[in-house]
Amino acid sequence: MDKQECILLFNSLHPNFFESDFICDLPDEYVFDEMILFLDEFDAHIYDKRLDGSVSFGFYEGDIDGLRKKVEKVDKDWVQFFDGSDRMFCGYVKGRVASFCLVDDMGIHKINGHELKIGGPGCVGTLPEYRDKGIGLTMIKNVTQILKEEGYDCSYIHYTYLAQWYERLGYKTLIRWSRNGVKL
Repeated sequence: MDKQECILLFNSLHPNFFESDFICDLPDEYVFDEMILFLDEFDAHIYDKRLDGSVSFGFYEGDIDGLRKKVEKVDKDWVQFFDGSDRMFCGYVKGRVASFCLVDDMGIHKINGHELKIGGPGCVGTLPEYRDKGIGLTMIKNVTQILKEEGYDCSYIHYTYLAQWYERLGYKTLIRWSRNGVKL
C-alpha cells in the first residue's frame, strides 16, 4: 500500500479521529503508529516463546468487574472499553489474569480496490508483575491466529507506541501520527 492508501484506510477505520478532545490534548512530542498484518502472510511460528505449564490463554469468561480492576492497573483510560460488548482475550498464570486485550471486529474496508475484513487486538496490556516474560506477545500471537482462522484478511493495531514489539509478529507500520495529524 502506498502512503495515500494507508491514510485512506486510517480515515475509514477512524473517521474524525484528530477532532477528538483527547487526541487534541496530547503533548506534541507523543508519536504513535498504526500497524497492519495481512493474515495470509502471518506465520504463528515466527515467535515461539517457551512458557511454563502455569501459563494458559483464552477468551475471558469471568466477572467483567474483576477484569476491569486488572485493566485499571495498566491504564485507567481503557476501563471504559471493557464493557463486555467486544470479545476479551487473556493470558493467565495459574488461572489468574496476567495479560488482556479486546478482540475487535473493525468491519470491511476497501484497500487497492479489494474489500478486506479487518479485525485486531486493542487495549493490550500486561499486569506489571507479569511483564517481560513473553505472555503478552504470545497472547497477541494467539489472537492474530484466531483472526486468521475466523477468515479475517488483516489484523490492525491502532494507536501504539510499541511498534517494535508488534513487529516481532510481522506487523508493519502503515502510518505514524501525532495530535497534529499524520506524519509524512
